[in-house]
Amino acid sequence: MEDTNKTENTDITPKVTGIGGIFFFSDNPKETREWYAQNLGLDVNEWGSTFESRDKDNPEEITQLQWSPFKTGSEYFAPSKKEFMINYRVQNMEAFVERLRENGVTIVDDIQTYEYGKFIHIMDADGNKIELWEPA
Repeated sequence: MEDTNKTENTDITPKVTGIGGIFFFSDNPKETREWYAQNLGLDVNEWGSTFESRDKDNPEEITQLQWSPFKTGSEYFAPSKKEFMINYRVQNMEAFVERLRENGVTIVDDIQTYEYGKFIHIMDADGNKIELWEPA
């Protein structure tokens, strides 16, 4: 008998599917991580803290949000002059980037592929660098 309650996500529309990370400058990232661990109970490591959740439409899939303080002045946010950067989870990275190019969006670098997913950086209309991530 077929399980009619199980939903399968077959949508491959190039789009943002959630927040993948919140990154911000800190004068002392190690101290900031320790403060958040001690006072707010975050489970931290050298990169920050990872929050896991499940997608209501695909409960078998575990999603992650990375919280990370970066040393003030880090070049990782360049060319943005802002003190923060948001990472958005996306699907269908190549088609998504192609649409961004067609719309004249500033693409900072090429798609980078790692064992944990694909990344690319773009600039929004306000000069904020945005990191796009398609999980592996």
